[in-house]
Amino acid sequence: MKKLAFGFFLISVLSGFIGEKSEMYPTVRNESFTRGEVIRFKMTYGIFTVGKGSATIAPTYYKMNDRHCFKVDVEGKTVGMVNWVSDVDDKWGAYIDTVALVPHQFYRRIREGRYKKDEWTNFDHENRKIEVKTIDKKTGKFKEPKFYEAPAHVRDMIGGFLYLRVMDFSKLKVKDTVTIAGFFEDEFYKLKIIYQGKENVKLKVGKVRALVFKPVMPKNELFDGENSITAWFSDDKNRIPLKIDAKMFIGSAGVELIEYSGLKNPLNIVK
Repeated sequence: MKKLAFGFFLISVLSGFIGEKSEMYPTVRNESFTRGEVIRFKMTYGIFTVGKGSATIAPTYYKMNDRHCFKVDVEGKTVGMVNWVSDVDDKWGAYIDTVALVPHQFYRRIREGRYKKDEWTNFDHENRKIEVKTIDKKTGKFKEPKFYEAPAHVRDMIGGFLYLRVMDFSKLKVKDTVTIAGFFEDEFYKLKIIYQGKENVKLKVGKVRALVFKPVMPKNELFDGENSITAWFSDDKNRIPLKIDAKMFIGSAGVELIEYSGLKNPLNIVK
């Protein structure tokens, strides 16, 4: 009888533990990307190519907080004569939970002319805490970390971008709004994205069928109005970014896909 009672007790404890884990890390269906994906871009200002960039998902899984993770790295660098004016070499990265698509760690290595910043953001989803650490430029050591109370399933910018790729857009109508909640630079945000419909986009890789979105931008000194940015994502299961156009107070900037490999699904090329 004691063994039977202990068995019921053990089952109830394990069930509770599994239930808590599933609430912290709810399963997000992912048919859009996998290990080994590489996307390369060119960056433009007006008619000139001013930079190149890439987004890479490592070919192997990583372990963070005893969870399997995708390791995602995003890089952007100026090229050519632009380096004479402002040399930019930025690296962003994150360890993203393979089940829930939430971040365990997000990091930035920013090199923009004389400006430098090295930052690590750690996400504790069990205790709903966020720790932000930056390196002191003078000492080369970590400053005192900052801590924040976090809502459930909070995402960084990379995690939010990947989550956007797996969302179901099949029922969206033109002008419908999608909201992505996240944390960046000591602040929590809710980015609203307005669906604009579908169209074909001509790129170096071919003509691609695309979903069109406009994020609602807050007032700032860089972009010209709340509807200043337009983004095109492939209208297929991959949902990779194809093109971004940004109207600025001085000129216009853009990002455009030039090369890809390791996609989980065929790209929707229009013949």
